Amino acid sequence: WEVEQAGAYIITLDLREVRRHIQDRDVYELKARMLTRMNLEMAVTDGMIKIAEDVKPEDCCLVPESREELTTEGGLDVVSHTSSIRDACTRLSEAGVKVSLFIDADKKQIDAAMEVGAHVIEIHTGHYADAETSEQREQLLAQIKESVIYANGIGLQVNAGHGLNLQNIKAIAGLEAICELNIGHAIIADAVFMGLEQSVKAYKQAMYEARL
Repeated sequence: WEVEQAGAYIITLDLREVRRHIQDRDVYELKARMLTRMNLEMAVTDGMIKIAEDVKPEDCCLVPESREELTTEGGLDVVSHTSSIRDACTRLSEAGVKVSLFIDADKKQIDAAMEVGAHVIEIHTGHYADAETSEQREQLLAQIKESVIYANGIGLQVNAGHGLNLQNIKAIAGLEAICELNIGHAIIADAVFMGLEQSVKAYKQAMYEARL
């Protein structure tokens, strides 16, 4: 409720096979209470898809998952898993869910996302966020910008996320073809110091300023 009142447009729930973030009941309970859109972030497995078909979130983002990882470390390899991802996109679309694929800034992956029937892609910004030098960061930003323009040009909605914070968000938010940014850890971390409502508002303000 507090996040919605602060102006969040969409709330992402990370449901994982090992249930390290949330449990199934959390998805059902939050769907009944949320006033804004739910984005269910999950792996491409039959069990996860069945939950999404039942809950019917407004959006669903398919991501890679390794049971050993603490957080998603890279984009989904759509090129190598075209058949299973196409099937997932079809099932979710038939359930009335808008499907997004979390991928790296790579034209081959973007073309594959279009081919399997995704409505949206979410560009993985983790490598940009983790860049150790300004030169490397600018190079990765240019790659993201090129991919965003390309994807938007072939008719995909383009979102972005992973590793973004108040220090690095403006360069990404300033890319006009990007529709939404998904930010989780940094908002909660900053909320420890400024409160959840103010943290959400601070990120929204940073996004707005990037488009001025």
